[in-house]
Amino acid sequence: MTLIVLLVLLINSCNSAVKEDENETWPENIQTIIDNTNYLEFDRGTRLPLYLWPAIDPGAVDANTAEAIVKELDKRGVGVVCSWKLKDLDESLSRGIIIAKAQKKFGLRVNIDATSLLYGFYNGEDSTAHIDSRGNQFFDDSFGTVHKMGCPFILDSRKDEIRRRVEYCLKSYKDQGLQIDFIFADWEIDGPIEVNSAYESSGRCVRCREHLGEDFGFEKFQETMRQMRAYLQHYSYSSPVLSYFPDALVGNYAVYPNDGYRYWYDYFEFFNDIHPHKTEQKAHYRKWFNDFPLTGYTFAMPVIYPWKQIYYWYDFDNTDYRWFYNMLMNAGNAGKSTPHNIPVISFVHYNTVFAGSEFDPAVKQMSRETYRELLWHMLLRGTDTFFMWSGKKEFAEETRLLHEVYSAAQEYGDFLDQGVPVIFDIPDKPGVVISGLALGDKVLVRRTDFNTGHRPVEVLAGTKIITVNYMPGVCQIIDN
Repeated sequence: MTLIVLLVLLINSCNSAVKEDENETWPENIQTIIDNTNYLEFDRGTRLPLYLWPAIDPGAVDANTAEAIVKELDKRGVGVVCSWKLKDLDESLSRGIIIAKAQKKFGLRVNIDATSLLYGFYNGEDSTAHIDSRGNQFFDDSFGTVHKMGCPFILDSRKDEIRRRVEYCLKSYKDQGLQIDFIFADWEIDGPIEVNSAYESSGRCVRCREHLGEDFGFEKFQETMRQMRAYLQHYSYSSPVLSYFPDALVGNYAVYPNDGYRYWYDYFEFFNDIHPHKTEQKAHYRKWFNDFPLTGYTFAMPVIYPWKQIYYWYDFDNTDYRWFYNMLMNAGNAGKSTPHNIPVISFVHYNTVFAGSEFDPAVKQMSRETYRELLWHMLLRGTDTFFMWSGKKEFAEETRLLHEVYSAAQEYGDFLDQGVPVIFDIPDKPGVVISGLALGDKVLVRRTDFNTGHRPVEVLAGTKIITVNYMPGVCQIIDN
């Protein structure tokens, strides 16, 4: 009887534990992730986690809940990120430290969003304005009325304040015996910049002309703005981070090595024909300055979004290829231009981005199947992991689609860890797209066909020609 009673008690105890786990109350965004992902089937080893917008800032949680959240998301390969918020800095630090301690306990990366600390070098004060020949102050309003973009040559006075904010947060973590492993910022509409009407505004500014010369050209202007922009990021952000945590991955949205051109426009940017560019159909690819080496950043962060305007740049009847062509060209630009020892963490998004413009029902949404193929090809062209940005209404769909690919890709961990991208070609009209990672005498390839025929295709993979057969929806490992 005693044995039977013990067995019954044990079974009830197990059932209670399962029930308690099933009834765990998660913060809303964390629950969305759990509902739309599964545990990883293949161990991701030491590879970077998947970063998701809904995994930023779980909220005010105690140590036990923090551990549960961190542990649960890690089983799905997802890293929790905490923001340092200038408005409520000490409170956000306190919340972040609770999460960080849980991450440290389980040997996971401590992930930080430092965006708020970097805004703004242009703080709206008159002292940061341009000055015209009559002594009048003015701002460049081509970035929107909210952003008072002024004279870049006055911003040196702002760098120490920004740096002190960053150092304050770094010290808070260091004093708690914590390490910061990944820290990013979404610093965009601020600081020295050359797009929109910035060049014309500086041409009217007495101070800008004193520094640049009376008849400065655009390319000199771009180079100077990018060098100044990189310096401010290095001085105020990456340098203090790496002085406290030398092994940290530190970077910023849209800063990545490039091949001399930029193949996309952010939501606040518009085409200005003063900007040197090359054209393809209706697309204008701007000549771009490679400021990445000057920033001190230790990871690259390209932006691979389906911006509305991309749809109208190309005339392909296969509208999916309009998206795929441009987005993979952009991802490949970062992949082939970034040194192999620097991780590429790509911002991604599935739903068409209409930000900065009106919704257009004529724009045909990229298919889910094509988006999945795009993500696979990105991994085989140098992307190490993804960072999904999304509005709340799209959290579920965006998370589900991205996680499916990220999770399945872990099967090829050796290639993801050590493989070298060897194929960057992309047809300038719908055709056969092949990407590959070489490891030793083998190549992991993915083939996606945007035309019919499906014949075997020969492609140069590194230094050898390989034959890739049509095998839709799967990866192939080919002896090289």
